[in-house]
Amino acid sequence: MNIVLWVLQILLAVHTAIGAVWKFSNPAQTMPSLSAIPPGVWLGMSVVELLCSLGLVLPAFHRPLAYLVPVAALFVAAEMLVFCALHIASGDGTYGPLIYWVVVAALCAFIAYGRLTLRPL
Repeated sequence: MNIVLWVLQILLAVHTAIGAVWKFSNPAQTMPSLSAIPPGVWLGMSVVELLCSLGLVLPAFHRPLAYLVPVAALFVAAEMLVFCALHIASGDGTYGPLIYWVVVAALCAFIAYGRLTLRPL
């Protein structure tokens, strides 16, 4: 279980870092359902996402930082759920982004649960 959680943490860290870099180069208006997010908040989210990416992998190098894993995973999950709420509120009829965000949020919740109860660091 420990190996599975580490693999998922690394994949989520890469995913989140890529998303953060994408946010630096693309405005929220790229997706009509996310256009309600102000540009400053959009860029701030990318900085926090980069910190979450670090929080997911830093415990591999320094064990006392293990508390960062569930915190980072839950933040990313919350962000994905906010994206889902904005998408639903926008009235957009496509379900692709919604399914993607829910799957990522579920993965984040599993990582947080795994590091809190199943196999803490």
